[in-house]
Amino acid sequence: MAYVITSPCIDVKDGACVDVCPVDCIYEGGRMFYIQPDECIDCGICESICPVAAIYPDDDLPAEEAPFLAANRAYFGAEVTGLGRPGGASGEKHRRDADHPLIAAAPANPDTKAS
Repeated sequence: MAYVITSPCIDVKDGACVDVCPVDCIYEGGRMFYIQPDECIDCGICESICPVAAIYPDDDLPAEEAPFLAANRAYFGAEVTGLGRPGGASGEKHRRDADHPLIAAAPANPDTKAS
């Protein structure tokens, strides 16, 4: 099991989850964060701190958020960012403007304010 970040994170990117992750497995995309499934240790701290309730265990995703499981896994493949299995998200080099096509094509999050 790993955790998955879902639609409420799009355009929010609060970052509290990144700050508390003990293994730096949360990576920043253009519009949302992604959890590297091979690095996640299933501690659940990120889920408990997320202010928009966007994080779920991968085996407990609500049906409407199920596409985010595949999108999260694909994000770490060469077809999206080329991150592969980088070994820790700390540092500037683990931020990308790229998003999985599902996220890139999502409408603007109505719960965010325009800058």
